[in-house]
Amino acid sequence: MQISKFLLLGILCTCVFFSQAQTGPSSLKGRLTSSTGESVPSATIKLQNSAYGAVSDENGYYQFSNVAAGSYSILVSAIGFHPEKKNVKIETGKQLTLNFTLAEDSRNMETVNVIGRTKAQEVNRQAFNVTAVDATKLYNTTLDISGALDRVAGVRVRESGGVGSNFDISLNGFSGRHIRYFIDGIPMDNFGSSFQANNIPINVAERVEVYKGVVPIWLGSDALGGAINIVTGNKHRNYVDASYSYGSFNTHRSVINAAATSKNGFTVQMSAFQNYSDNNYKIQIEQLLQNNMLPDRRSETVRRFHDVYHNETLIGNVGVINKSWADNLLIGLTLGQNYKEIQTAARPIAVYGQLHRRGNILMPSLKYKKTDLIPGLEVTVNANYNLGYETTIDTAKADYDWDGIRDSKTSMGENENGQHRKYWNNNGLATAMVSYKLAEHHGIALNNLFSTFDRKQKDVLFPELDAQNVPKKMDKNVLGFGYSYDVANKWSLNFFGKYILLKNVVNSYSQKSTDQKFGYGTALAYYITPNLQIRASYELANRIPEANEIFGNLESFKGNPSLKPEQSDNLNLGVVYGFQINEVNRFSVTANAIYRNASDYIYSHLVGGTSQQRDWSTVSNRDGVRTTGIDAEIRYSYKGWLSAGTTLTYQNIINMQKHDWDPNAGRYYDEISWAYLDQMPNIPYFFGNGDLSASFKNVFRKGNNLTLGYNVLFVDRFWLDWPSYGNPSDEDKFSTKVQLSHDVNFVYSMKNGRYNISMEARNIADKPVFDNYALQKPGRAFYLNFRYFINKP
Repeated sequence: MQISKFLLLGILCTCVFFSQAQTGPSSLKGRLTSSTGESVPSATIKLQNSAYGAVSDENGYYQFSNVAAGSYSILVSAIGFHPEKKNVKIETGKQLTLNFTLAEDSRNMETVNVIGRTKAQEVNRQAFNVTAVDATKLYNTTLDISGALDRVAGVRVRESGGVGSNFDISLNGFSGRHIRYFIDGIPMDNFGSSFQANNIPINVAERVEVYKGVVPIWLGSDALGGAINIVTGNKHRNYVDASYSYGSFNTHRSVINAAATSKNGFTVQMSAFQNYSDNNYKIQIEQLLQNNMLPDRRSETVRRFHDVYHNETLIGNVGVINKSWADNLLIGLTLGQNYKEIQTAARPIAVYGQLHRRGNILMPSLKYKKTDLIPGLEVTVNANYNLGYETTIDTAKADYDWDGIRDSKTSMGENENGQHRKYWNNNGLATAMVSYKLAEHHGIALNNLFSTFDRKQKDVLFPELDAQNVPKKMDKNVLGFGYSYDVANKWSLNFFGKYILLKNVVNSYSQKSTDQKFGYGTALAYYITPNLQIRASYELANRIPEANEIFGNLESFKGNPSLKPEQSDNLNLGVVYGFQINEVNRFSVTANAIYRNASDYIYSHLVGGTSQQRDWSTVSNRDGVRTTGIDAEIRYSYKGWLSAGTTLTYQNIINMQKHDWDPNAGRYYDEISWAYLDQMPNIPYFFGNGDLSASFKNVFRKGNNLTLGYNVLFVDRFWLDWPSYGNPSDEDKFSTKVQLSHDVNFVYSMKNGRYNISMEARNIADKPVFDNYALQKPGRAFYLNFRYFINKP
């Protein structure tokens, strides 16, 4: 009944779209560029003798909706450019595109700083608890997407080693699959291991958006704790952006982004990148091993010897842009492969010398978007299907220790009985979103996401076992509806609902299990002044277990078919304030308070763990987990050349399950659990970072700029196991130590950014740093990066 009512409401709203559109008002849009073809952001566009006004975005685009028919005089003004004026006639129900080419004003170009909001800054002004990272400012670094996220308040990126290692993101107390990843609003659930946030270079993105706790419906998915959206953008029509870096541990990274667009809108776009590293850094066993593991070797420093990683990815799109019937229509193909040697399990008790993993991605895609298909109506459609595979190879008849010496044995496999299994997840998705601007301040939207999963696997060692494979299928649909009310620099209000339907096959009799959940939420922002915003958001969030959680990954993760969906009440309260002193000292302050109360919380934990067997991980439900916390960011800039900032995060993540489960008796213990009201283990709870940078213009010659930067990361000690276990008087037992990591860098840009060279030194104090259990990350490392950029109008 709920579904019928929800679909009926959507149909009625669609009817309203088209009934109003037949006699709806007109629209006007266009783009502002300089005489050299560069975008002109933060320009003012005014329809004179009217109340209509707009500001161009960071790509130079502007738009007016619901414009009354008539003749207008349009005035465009931007700092550093001569004003431009045109007369235009707007007809009823028509869409008009009007572009401007602005001439530079040489009298002001050398002395005026352009003041305006970038797209990332505009995203940060939403009612949702969101932080947008401007990736363009990091293009001359060797960071990947996860490295940029690690500098966001409330976010902690946790890696098990060096380049290509397993990684996890903790976001306001939620981590792992509680967090959903998107690229241009498209879920990355089916991208496989060849395309992950810790192997995507920052140069691929224009910005990275982090939604905390409450996720808007235009990111159609069932995220429980937040979402990360990688926005690639299309700011350049004809350009080449290429970079290459080399550094410690024989690490190589290269990236090429390019596009060619004809005058009639035909476009070819390409992104290609690769990562390679031996990851042969030293680790200190004394720092890694807790609870008397390998006590005879605790004082040693050893070098990782079986940890090579490389991946190569090519993303190609061909289609048309800026047509009357499509802003963009692109057909694409993503090709990629990766190779990963596995050095240890979840702890360094087991050491491997030949175990490795391979995978690839072969994914065709379709992207379509049109703003003002009819006045006020925007349509977006995306679809892709991954035909790639994953495989783990463990066929060695040998055991290894940290000395790297091979000890032969008769049985196969460094882990249990060995394996060589290949599997195709055959997963795809399709998303569609329709939004309509009812009036100047009112809008509604309908979003639907359908995803499918059908694993096929092949046992290369024992093919006769293939007939025993249990069907592993899953179909999921997420339907969302939202209403928004916006008054620029005054109010922003959003209401939304999400309906989730799941069907899967979990046993050899092909019996289907189904589940459905309904959630809802709201987000409100109020501007006390144009630069002082208070905001609040709430969501009753639901998440259906993913395919890998139910079926496992055939390598190091055991599935749990009995998992229940999880639910959480997520509440955010925040303030965003920007101000300046004497017009040269600029400050921005963002602070948020969070509350999360999750039931049937899905958490990861270890199983296994002897010197002869690797650690496997699995997931189980926990009755409840409650999180309270705060995070804040403060930024300062002086005259545009000096910038400094700091972030701090504190989160108290408490186990609310009162009784532990007795698997032998099939019921809960009568006694209250020792871990009741304990802090959840293996999750950092107090951390932060700080940065300082100085930029100098026209160094050595005009058009050459120099930037010096420093970054520090702080992570307080956190528990590796339940705090109530062990001896309370031993402060270091089952916990990490306080971590401080210092990075420095310099960037020298020539010919206004066409040629760039940068150097980075990471963890310059060479202190042991680690995130998960006892797996140490790289120590001191140096990197040299070269980048070339050219843009043609």
